[in-house]
This record gives sequence, structure tokens and C-alpha cells, in this order.
Amino acid sequence: MKNSETKSMDRRRFMQSASAIAVAAGPISSPILFPRPARSEQTPASDRIRVGAIGVGGRGTLLLQQLPKSAELVALSDCNLAKAEEFKAKAKGEWPIYQDYRKILDRKDIDAVIVATGEFQRVLPCIEACQAGKDVYAEKPLTLYIQEGRALVNAVRKYNRILQVGTQQRSMEMNRVACEIVRNGGLGKILEVRAIAYAGSEVSPAELFPAQEIPKGLEWNQWLNQASERPFNSRWMGWMKWRDFAGGEMTNWGAHGVDQIQWALGMDDTGPIEIAPLTEGPNGQVRMSYANGIQVNYVIEPGKGPMGGAIFVCEKGKLEVNRNKFTSNPPEIAQQLLKSLDIEEEERKWSDSLALWQAKWHMQNWLDCIRSRKLPVADVEIGHRSVSVCHLANIARATGRVLRWDPKSELFLQDDAANQFVTRKRRPAFELPNIG
Repeated sequence: MKNSETKSMDRRRFMQSASAIAVAAGPISSPILFPRPARSEQTPASDRIRVGAIGVGGRGTLLLQQLPKSAELVALSDCNLAKAEEFKAKAKGEWPIYQDYRKILDRKDIDAVIVATGEFQRVLPCIEACQAGKDVYAEKPLTLYIQEGRALVNAVRKYNRILQVGTQQRSMEMNRVACEIVRNGGLGKILEVRAIAYAGSEVSPAELFPAQEIPKGLEWNQWLNQASERPFNSRWMGWMKWRDFAGGEMTNWGAHGVDQIQWALGMDDTGPIEIAPLTEGPNGQVRMSYANGIQVNYVIEPGKGPMGGAIFVCEKGKLEVNRNKFTSNPPEIAQQLLKSLDIEEEERKWSDSLALWQAKWHMQNWLDCIRSRKLPVADVEIGHRSVSVCHLANIARATGRVLRWDPKSELFLQDDAANQFVTRKRRPAFELPNIG
């Protein structure tokens, strides 16, 4: 147990981490205090939710290390067997390992799955998990293109499943109170939102890399998933840089930062109506306009701003939101927001070395919602809409012109050429099922 002097020092450190840049500005209103969500109680072993893992690479391993005690890991699956075997050996577990994830879905003793594959491999097993009656924790970025996101939302709703998207900042109190004060008008009218111009992916080379021997334990056909056929080459394993497999940092870190913008603006079920490239190229700056007149400018150079959030310029001051952190100008905004937090609870939650990447509390919300059948804090519709905004940025960069977007139909207005980017051709045997 900490003594009172140590507690006081920890409290000061925590408050300093959320304090602000001191620049003079006008007065702000009285503190807006937000109720904290109820916390889950310890679950008896007999009532634990049984989980299967699909994808046990770097991020999958981190998630499994943080799996709350109210869940029980039952089985592992990865098309690259070495990944699952490495985790199993380090964790000293006795779980069976499958190369084909569908064997996880066939098991009647598994209630839910954690899908931590690459984004180009993610949606199909998520939909099939819903069809198999499993609830899903799906890592981000949720999708490779916009239409498959809508297909996944439809599947989750049709089969009455709980799907939590791995945008864990939705379960961080610092982010919650910061986004709420912006959304609820506590800082007055929003004048502008400034965000990182996250880098896009590179066009995949027209001439494929030469064939190499497939490593033992790698099921190459399954790894490729929806991507077009090609011989194995280790360079493809750095898949995040290539457009065939990913949207670059625009969808990777953008899935977090853009999600905070959507949350703070109250746009969880919609999106912008106009997207305009401000500078040329796949990493160009982009302006997005919403129907209510708010503009989000993706203009900040990476590394020089909040990678996991944005800067909200409002009538009463500026609030910079980042991962589990906020700063303000004037500093009184941040100081008042801190009054709505249980500082000792926050210290306890974020004291370990995995704090920046921690998803334990986000997974706990998922498990709680599996039991209650209530929507989780990062429901599939929220995750789909947030990453769709990331895709829109990349599409505007690719077309190089102003685009008009209809968030209802999720199509560009009178622009067949731009609408070609909303979907993708999938490889035979990896098509999405017809959900209806």
C-alpha cells in the first residue's frame, strides 16, 4: 500500500502528464463533470468466456497477454504456424494450434474470437465467425476498403453478434472526457480541427518480386487472402507499405486518430460530405468538410502532433487529444477536465510498461457486452465509419481532386471513377458471403 506522500507525488505526476501549454486565452466555463462507466467485477472461473485466437503475430500476442481473467483462451490459429508456436512456447500454454482458422470457428466450446490478422485478411474470418455464432474482437484497421466494412456491419447485425473494434482509446478515460467536452459544446463552437497527414501506402509494383521458397509452416495461399495471386517473396511480408494489402499509416495510426475526431464531433454513424486534396501525392494534405460546416484539416507533419488524436480549435481555447493524454491552451481546460477523473484509478490502470498499447480494459468492455448483449464502446459501425474516413483520404489523394461523398449510400456523388475505389476485386475462394 502506498503511503500518503507517495500517493500525492503520483497524483502530481499524473496531472502533469495531462497538463497544458500555458498561453493566454479567454476564460472558460465551469468544469463539466462526466460520470465514469461502471467497472466489471471479477468473474468466477466457471463463467469465463471461452476465446479462440485468429492471428497470433505481434499485435495478437500483445492482446493475448492482456486477456482479462473473465475470459479463457482455448485455441490458437495462424496461417503462419511459427507465430502461434512461438507464443505458445513463451506462454507455456497447452492450447491446440490450427493453421486453418475455420477449425476454430467449428469448435462448439468457443464463444468468441480475437481476430488480429492483417487488415487485408480480417473481414472474411470476422463475417464467418458471426455466421458460426461467435462474438468478435477485431483489431484495427478494420477493413481494406469501404464496401467490405458495410458487409461486416450487416453480418454483425444479421447474426446478432457483439463486435468490438480494437481502437482501445475508446476505453481510455482521458480520451473519453476530452472528446465529450468537445462534442457537448463545453469549449464553445468548433472553429477548426487539425490532424496528422498520415502517410498512405505505396502502389504495389507492377512487376512482382521473384519467387522464393515458402518458409516451413506458412500457408501462403491463406496468407494472401483476398489479394491477387503472386509467388512468395519475403518482401511481401512487410505488407503494410503496399496498397494491395493496406492503407499505410493513414489507416494504421489513422484508425486511432480519426476515430477520436469522429467521436469528438459526434459523427460515429456518418462521415464527411466533401474531401479535397490540399497537396499532391499519396502522402498529401487533405481537407474534409462535414454537413454541419466543421472542417478537419489533415495537415500536421507526422511526428509533430498527436498521432492518436487531433487538435480541436474552439471558441474557448484549444484542446489537443492524444492517446490517454490531453493538453490545452489555456491550461485551465485540462486542469478542469482532470477533476472528472479518479486519479488513483487511472494510476493503477496505466502503471505498467504496456500502458501505451494496453487493451485490457477495452477487451473487458467487450466481454461485459458479450454477457449483457449491449453495444460495446467501439461497436462495428463506429469502427467501420472511422476507418472509412481514412479510406476517403487515400481515395482523394489517388484521384487528386475534390470529391463529394454521401455518407448514407456510402458512394461518391456522380463520380463513377472515384466509386471504383470503394470496392475491390477479391481473389476466387476469398469472396465475401452474400449477407443479404
